[in-house]
Amino acid sequence: MVLSTSTMRKYPSLLSLALVCGCWSVQAEVFTSIGQMTDLIYTEKELVQSLKEYIKAEESKLDAVKSWANKLDVLTRVSTLDPEGYLAHPVNAYKLMKRLNTEWSELESLVLQDPSDGFISNMTVHRQYFPDQEDEKGAAKALMRLQDTYKLDSESFARGKLPGMHHNAILTVDDCYDMGKTAYNEADYYHAVLWMQQALRQMDAGEEHVVSKADVLDYLSYSVYQMGDLPRAIELTRRLVAIDSSHQRAGGNLRYFEKLLSKQLNELNQEGQEPATEEPIQLGTYKRPNDYLPEREIYEALCRGEGVKMTTERRSRLYCRYHDGNRNPRLLLQPMKEEDEWDSPHIVRYLNALSDQEIEKIKELAKPRLARATVRDPITGVLTTANYRVSKSAWLEGEEDPVIERVNQRIEDITGLTTQTAELLQIANYGVGGQYEPHFDFSRKEEPDAFKTLGTGNRVATFLNYMSDVEAGGATVFPDFGAAIYPKKGTAVFWYNLFRSGEGDYRTRHAACPVLVGSKWVSNKWIHERGQEFRRPCGLTEVD
Repeated sequence: MVLSTSTMRKYPSLLSLALVCGCWSVQAEVFTSIGQMTDLIYTEKELVQSLKEYIKAEESKLDAVKSWANKLDVLTRVSTLDPEGYLAHPVNAYKLMKRLNTEWSELESLVLQDPSDGFISNMTVHRQYFPDQEDEKGAAKALMRLQDTYKLDSESFARGKLPGMHHNAILTVDDCYDMGKTAYNEADYYHAVLWMQQALRQMDAGEEHVVSKADVLDYLSYSVYQMGDLPRAIELTRRLVAIDSSHQRAGGNLRYFEKLLSKQLNELNQEGQEPATEEPIQLGTYKRPNDYLPEREIYEALCRGEGVKMTTERRSRLYCRYHDGNRNPRLLLQPMKEEDEWDSPHIVRYLNALSDQEIEKIKELAKPRLARATVRDPITGVLTTANYRVSKSAWLEGEEDPVIERVNQRIEDITGLTTQTAELLQIANYGVGGQYEPHFDFSRKEEPDAFKTLGTGNRVATFLNYMSDVEAGGATVFPDFGAAIYPKKGTAVFWYNLFRSGEGDYRTRHAACPVLVGSKWVSNKWIHERGQEFRRPCGLTEVD
C-alpha cells in the first residue's frame, strides 16, 4: 500500500467523496485484458505528474501527499518502460487495480478538503477509465485461480516468487488481508484461510500494517471453523480473546466452538479435547471444495505440465514437413512449415503463420474494440459472458484492412477450406489469470440452435494463431487425451472439430490455461461446414 490507509482515515470527507465517486461512470472488467490495462499504466503516470503540480500549490499538505507522489513516480517510471512486461506479473496487475480503485480515491478525498483545480480536473477526466470494485475483486480471484491451478502457496505470491519474472512485486499484510476478505465475502473459506493466514504470518514477522491482528484472527478463526477444523478454530479464537477480551463476537464464538467440539467428542465416545495441530496452515492443509467442472484435476495438471501423455511411441509417429496446400499457387514458392503436435486427433502447428508486422497491425486494430469475451448459450444460442472465460475479444472483418484479408486468405490456402462461411477473425487478449476452461468449439446434439442464426452449419475446424509468447502458463490443453500445446509467437495450430460424417469429435474438448506470467494474445478462425462439401467430402463411416 503506497499511501497509509490510516493517514487517509484521518480525513472525514472520504465518505462523502466516495458517495460522489460512486455516481461516476467506470469502465468495468478492465482486469480481463492485459492489453487494455497497459493504458492505465500511462494514466497513472499522468496522474502522478498532476499530483506533483498539486503538491507545489499545497505545501501545507506536503508530508501526506508528497510521500505518495514520490513512491508512485518511482513505480510508474518502472512500469512505463515495459507496460506489458510489468503487468505480466499478476501481483502487479492486482495492485494496479487496487490502487486505482481504492487508494487514488482516498487521496482525492484528501485533496478535496482544500481543492486544487488542476489536480481535481485531471482526476475527473481520468475517473471514467478507472477500474471499479468488480475489477479489484476479479483481479483478486484471478490470483486465487493461479494459486489453485499452479499449486502456488500464498507465500510465493506475497513475495513475488513467480517463474520468469523481471519485476519485483510484493503483497503487504494489508494486501493479503484484502485478498482474504474478498474470498470470505464470496463464502470462499478455503482461500480466506490461506490469505488470512499469510497476513497473520507476515504480521507476526514484524511487518508494518494498518489492519489489526484482531480483525485478521476474527476472519481466520471463523473461516477455519467453516473448513471443519474445530480444534484450530478454538485455538485461534482464544488468541483473539487474549488480544481483545471485549470483542463482540469472540467470546460467543469460543463458547459455541467448544460446545460443538465437546458434543462431537461425546458422540465418538472420546474424552478430552483434541489439541490443535502445531503445524501452520499452508497449501494442502485443507482440501479445496469440488466445483462444477468434472475434469478440474486433469485440466489443472495438464496446465502444470503434469499428466501429458506424450509417449515415446506416440512421438515416433509425429513428423514435420513442408506444406504447399495441395500445390496451392500461393504456397508453391514458399510452403508452410508444418509440425505434428498430436497424432489422433490430428493436431498440427504451422511455423511463421503470422509475421511480427502482421501481429502488431492486428493488435492495433483490435485493441480499441476489445470487450469482455462471450460464450454462446447452449440453449438459446445467444452470446453471453461467463466466469469460466476470462479475456477480452474483438472481431475483425477482412474488408477493414489488407492484413486481415491476407490472413483470411492464408488460412484458406493452408487448410484447403473456404473461409467465406467462416466466422470473422476473433482476437483475444487474456487478462490477470486469463483462461477459458474446458469447452467444445462445435455445437453438440443437445444444442442444435447454437449456430442457427449464422446459417452456415457447425464449426468444422479451428485455426488458432498465437500472437505472443507467454513466460508461464497459458497452454492449450486437451484433457480427454492428455495433450498440452504451448504458445509460440507467430505460429498457429489447426484441428478438425467434426469427423467427415459431420459428427462431433468429443475428444477435441480443450481449454486455455490461466496465464501465470505474461500477456497472451491469440486470434482464431472458426471454419464452418457450409462450402466444404467438395473440399472435405464425407467419409464412409461415422468416425472417418
